[in-house]
Amino acid sequence: MKGEKLINPTVSIVGRPNVGKSTLFNRLTGRQDAIVHDAYGVTRDRHYGESFWNGRTFTVIDTGGYLPEDMDVIYRGVREQADIAMQESDVILFVTDAVSGVTPLDESLLEMLRKETKPVLLVVNKADNDGRTMAATEFYSLGVEEMWPVSSLSGSGTGDLLDRVVSLLPETADLEALEWPAIAFVGRPNVGKSSMVNALLKSDRCMVTDIPGTTRDSIHSKLEYGDATYTLIDTAGLRKRAKVKENVEFYSNVRTDRALRECDVAVIIVDSMQGFEDQEKRILREAERYNKGILIVLNKWDTVPEKDTDVFKEFETYIYDRVPNMTWIPILSVSAKTGQRVEKILDRCGDIIHERDKSISTPDFNNFLTKIIKDRALPMKRGRSLKIQYATQVKQSPPVFKFFMNNPEEMPANYRKYIENRIREQFGFTGVPITMIFRQK
Repeated sequence: MKGEKLINPTVSIVGRPNVGKSTLFNRLTGRQDAIVHDAYGVTRDRHYGESFWNGRTFTVIDTGGYLPEDMDVIYRGVREQADIAMQESDVILFVTDAVSGVTPLDESLLEMLRKETKPVLLVVNKADNDGRTMAATEFYSLGVEEMWPVSSLSGSGTGDLLDRVVSLLPETADLEALEWPAIAFVGRPNVGKSSMVNALLKSDRCMVTDIPGTTRDSIHSKLEYGDATYTLIDTAGLRKRAKVKENVEFYSNVRTDRALRECDVAVIIVDSMQGFEDQEKRILREAERYNKGILIVLNKWDTVPEKDTDVFKEFETYIYDRVPNMTWIPILSVSAKTGQRVEKILDRCGDIIHERDKSISTPDFNNFLTKIIKDRALPMKRGRSLKIQYATQVKQSPPVFKFFMNNPEEMPANYRKYIENRIREQFGFTGVPITMIFRQK
């Protein structure tokens, strides 16, 4: 039993193009890595993050920029984003522009959002001075009772807005009980995620089709396997009515992110014939950042010609060459279509969960540390030898090790990697990210 996992409530930012949604997203999440530009379709980075206010943590989704460059479909794309946001969110921020005032698209979007039972807050952005703040009162003509003039650039008004957002968040939305270890099946569209879950469940619990992005939502299924019970999470595409390609890809990424936060082990499904590309690397980095167990599964192995041990090793080398610091992640070849080796996924996930739960005693770990420092001495920095007094494992599931030393800020990255590699040689932790914290003694 893994107990309760924190699942944050979700706040979506919607509105027509060029009203400052991405700037507001940066302000709410404290991030500055989004591309902000006065043009349509310029945002191509991940646009979901966390915000913390008044003791509450929530996920913020920015729909800005995820639109085609063809102006003929901008209108449809914005309405589709609003429609999807209504499915995904607990609170919706409808952003408008104090400079341009009320537009027909604003009116259309608000009329659409009014049909939703979830709270919708009208945010008038670019209220950068008293004149613009006064001009923002024009938006009361839309028939709203509350209106929040803000400046995303300066932060003016955003504190009051966040107070209101937090007051509307559901009390229990951020706490979800998952009684069993959770395994999330993630990957780009059409690699066989639903087929894999179906093969394991031996049922039609999930919809399977050759059209990418047709799974309705992240689907949770209970599976008993041997003496173990798991929750399987099939990450979603979108409802079929999503037509704009950028919207399908973006919200698929959002749901993948949500599943990665929720799971204990992330199974990254790769199409053996499509290869291992940037999307897979991004998912791997996210799973590692969240300290989840990780397994790479090469699906559709039945379509690979001349399958033998050498071919599989070539696939392994091909993947590890692309993520050279992640050779601790196991790789498995399967076929969801034929059922070949699919149950091995559960065996490997069970092993990874065991590795993730592993605890090393402080005496054993310090004896190990003494040996590896003897094998390779700590480096000199500014004429002084670095020294580690002692270390201990402070957490498991996931494993976290804390090292107490002089001048921890001087510890070079290559020696940190040396310690991690030796930990894995001695204690395993296959498929599990290791966190190492260096602190002043």
